[in-house]
Amino acid sequence: MIYELREYTAVPGRMPALIRRYNDHAMPGLVKHDMEVVFISLTDFGPNTMNDVVYVIRHDSYGDLEAKWKSFFADPDWIEAKRKSEEDGPLVATLSRRILTANPFM
Repeated sequence: MIYELREYTAVPGRMPALIRRYNDHAMPGLVKHDMEVVFISLTDFGPNTMNDVVYVIRHDSYGDLEAKWKSFFADPDWIEAKRKSEEDGPLVATLSRRILTANPFM
């Protein structure tokens, strides 16, 4: 089991649109492509307070992670939702991701 930590920093002023895209399209798309979101939140304290979306997805393996993201990003519904959501400009300024494993601690 591995965990993917993803942090999206919104373009200033675009957080409401980014949250709408998550709620209306990204989260249903992740479920559609069998990705398990363990946790999702905004940053309440620290760098980029209230301007970061942070979430964790659990994957069975690196191969599982790669196959599911490939499927998600090729999904015509996601492609269209992303295009429409960015008609007034991009929503995401930066993306950071880490792959984590708890194996040494189990």
